[in-house]
Amino acid sequence: MPDVGDPAPSFKLPDQNGDPVSLADFDGQHVVLYFYPRADTPGCTTEAKSFRDHWTAFDERDIAVLGVSDDPVEDLAAFAAEYDLPITLLSDADGDVATAYDSYGEKDMFGNTFDGVFRNTYVIGPDGTISHVYEDVTPEAHAEEILADLD
Repeated sequence: MPDVGDPAPSFKLPDQNGDPVSLADFDGQHVVLYFYPRADTPGCTTEAKSFRDHWTAFDERDIAVLGVSDDPVEDLAAFAAEYDLPITLLSDADGDVATAYDSYGEKDMFGNTFDGVFRNTYVIGPDGTISHVYEDVTPEAHAEEILADLD
């Protein structure tokens, strides 16, 4: 898992509109890169709505918020539209970016084993290094936790 002070692994992924987004697009600003298992599920919706509800605070601080899952672009577009999400959602269909951030692997749910995205968050500083790491995130109040840590 990348640690505080490590350079953030670079990436380029399609967003909910199919447009390419790379980490380099945000050079010089803080980036909240949060990984979530599945769009439009209870925990993931709670987390996304928390970022939405605190969007003004992130925007005023010039902090980009990027959500990453292995959902296809079409699902991300529907998710963003349904909940009026101002954040950028990225499709990591093959899990390569999540793997680079140690946020993808074998999961066990209801007796079924499968590969999927882990709920982790990384804050990347303006210099491109990781400034904060949150593992196994609890969706409620996560946005507030990040804002408090950055203040």
